[in-house]
Amino acid sequence: MTAALAPSETEAGCTETEVLRERGQREVFCGLTGIVWLHRKIQDAFFLIVGSRTCAHLMQSAAGVMIFAEPRFATAIIEERDLAGMADANEELDRVAAQVLARRPDIKTLFLVGSCPSEVIKLDLSRAAARLNQQHENVRVLNYSGSGIETTFTEGEDTCLEALVPELPAAPETETSLLVVGALADVVEDQFVRLFDQLGIGPVRFLPARRSEELPAIGAGTRYLLAQPFLGRTGAALDGRGAKRISAPFPLGAKGSEAWLKAAADVWGVDEALFETVIAAPRARAQRAMERYKDTLSGKRIFFFPDSQLEIPLARVLHEELGMQLTEVGTPYLHRGHLDCELPRLPSTVRLSEGQHVDRQLDRCRDIRPDLTVCGLGLANPLEAEGLSTKWAIELVFTPLQGFEQAGDLAELFARPLMRRDILRVG
Repeated sequence: MTAALAPSETEAGCTETEVLRERGQREVFCGLTGIVWLHRKIQDAFFLIVGSRTCAHLMQSAAGVMIFAEPRFATAIIEERDLAGMADANEELDRVAAQVLARRPDIKTLFLVGSCPSEVIKLDLSRAAARLNQQHENVRVLNYSGSGIETTFTEGEDTCLEALVPELPAAPETETSLLVVGALADVVEDQFVRLFDQLGIGPVRFLPARRSEELPAIGAGTRYLLAQPFLGRTGAALDGRGAKRISAPFPLGAKGSEAWLKAAADVWGVDEALFETVIAAPRARAQRAMERYKDTLSGKRIFFFPDSQLEIPLARVLHEELGMQLTEVGTPYLHRGHLDCELPRLPSTVRLSEGQHVDRQLDRCRDIRPDLTVCGLGLANPLEAEGLSTKWAIELVFTPLQGFEQAGDLAELFARPLMRRDILRVG
């Protein structure tokens, strides 16, 4: 099952390009950050982080929750008395969980989220989840790791969804369905639902679902499309349940969104004329929206530090649809299977790097002096002080970018730092 977005006869792309593997100092957020968008998506879930005060401060600053809002996440803080062995950590965790559920009776799924302090690593959160499931019959209790030692920040979503896969009900053997995998903004999900409905593709379900009672059924007839490139563990878990992945680019930009939909349409045997009729108008809107920023971006050189695993699909959009020159595209982990339709679209001249060695990557970036550098928050200000324009990588995760209607927003995010630089120069 391969999408129609294939490399040209004269451009082999990066399929055979040797990847520079980096192992050294890392500069990333931890997987706890995924809670920021997951708690908004899964409307009846609560995320209880088992961690330190540092974890609590990270989540408060990352989420930017207003003082009068009541978020659906919290931190069970490891205190001095826990460290001194004066309290039973499991009893304390049970007490805090009961406190949360008593205060929030609307919660149907409680996630215990592990962090990286050694005291937390010693706790068996899977046994704690099993114990709490027996104590609270009306709540599903699951656990996953958001530790920065084990994951980059987007992989927190991966480990969360992996924990959900065993909970998915079994689908009837005769049912064929489409599962879209990856947390999407509700407005983007609704747009995709309308397009799939017009194409006659269905039933269509989403993981994660908005509510616990809407968990999608899965079986041998389930075909799934990844909406995010950082879901390696979730994909493997779905494969283990008998579902089959539809090979496709990711739905970023006009061409990526078209090819993503076309991959599903081909599996469902959708007529070519119907497909073209359905996507013609949204595709045209996407192309017009992106065209506004092409003059700003075309010919500009861009460098990606590894951060979110979105780097390769984003680089494809910027190169293929907006004419940017790719210098280095770094990614924390390069999953060739999930990127099988992306790598052929990159120019063979680009350097691909996997993993991180911050000092070496900084040296290469300074030597290249690109027009735009995509990096984490910790690197952005120092690079700006050196005269390099930057784009915060985390903004590309928090902003809805998938689908035709968001293609212009995607282009604007990359054009904005260059436009700001030009204004400052004039001033």
